[in-house]
Amino acid sequence: VALRSLYTFFLVFIFLKITGRRGVRQMSLFEVLIILTLGSAAGDVAFYDDVPLLPVLVVFITLALLYRGIMWLMGHSEKLEDLLEGKPIVVVEEGQLAWEKLHAENMTEFEFFMELRVNSVEQLGQVRLAILETNGQISVFYYPDEEVRAGLSILPTHCTARYTTIPQEGIYACVRCSIVMAMQAGEKRICSRCANAEWSKASRAKRLT
Repeated sequence: VALRSLYTFFLVFIFLKITGRRGVRQMSLFEVLIILTLGSAAGDVAFYDDVPLLPVLVVFITLALLYRGIMWLMGHSEKLEDLLEGKPIVVVEEGQLAWEKLHAENMTEFEFFMELRVNSVEQLGQVRLAILETNGQISVFYYPDEEVRAGLSILPTHCTARYTTIPQEGIYACVRCSIVMAMQAGEKRICSRCANAEWSKASRAKRLT
């Protein structure tokens, strides 16, 4: 088993050297599929004595050629690239969250806000543009401090009070879709954009760098 494991280790190493650094750094959906297929072949040959070594080598060579071929085709066909790797999606524009796009990508607001907090974002008014990349990462472009606007605080729920009845006059943000509105004390309002009834006080905090 140890010798067969070493065999598969070197096959995977050679495969990754052939496919280039991109396959190691940030994997797309297509690359994840390739790696899972490799893992299945490598696991079988490592643990089962009755699995011949040569066919597994053929599997690795075939996948390496497939990967190289698909990468070449994607370099010459934008439609194929979009089909296999998808397109970047704008999820925040001018401080407004496109929550319906997040849901279409099976990503919740909580997951997305966690990613923004990791990038030192406290409230959406700090964000000019946020793009969900094809590899699952989020690219964030910020407003300069003097242009930061009021926006939805994305701190954890226990750090931000939520209201269905507005306690005092001020600027409030819908906790679901982030739309910002001026509201009066005692007001109860259903968000016109997403039909949500909960609001939090909009934050004007500037980003800490």
